[in-house]
Amino acid sequence: MRTVYKVLAYLIAVEVAVQATAVVYAMYGLGKWVDGGGVLDKAVMESGETSFPGAVGFAVHGMNGMMIIPLIALSMLIVSFFTKVRGAVKWAGLVLLLVAVQVSLGMFGHDVPALGALHGLNALLLFGTAVYAGHRARAVPRGAERPEAPVATPV
Repeated sequence: MRTVYKVLAYLIAVEVAVQATAVVYAMYGLGKWVDGGGVLDKAVMESGETSFPGAVGFAVHGMNGMMIIPLIALSMLIVSFFTKVRGAVKWAGLVLLLVAVQVSLGMFGHDVPALGALHGLNALLLFGTAVYAGHRARAVPRGAERPEAPVATPV
């Protein structure tokens, strides 16, 4: 279970990198489209017919962030109860909390654009926390997690 926990933690970090890549790909594609004379307004957005290079990046970012990453984070929390890693539940819980905050910031950011800055910052926190949780689950020498017996010292 230690390996599963570690893989899920690192997978979340990889998914955060995928998220950043997807949204930047979409933004650059949108910028190129606008530079070429494309117009983005409410009518175009509601029509669902926007086809600019990188448009798939927005879809990947949305689906990945709303479904895939939360599922991985929830799985990581469940697995954490069965690992023999000290603090695994705490770190998996923190990862899940950061994912919940990230999803909320992403949803409410459409109404309050300033939340976009917090969305980016929280993504960095999530990445770091997931990497740290995975690092904590690395293989340890046999018996290293057992508390040492007290040693009697002369007074």
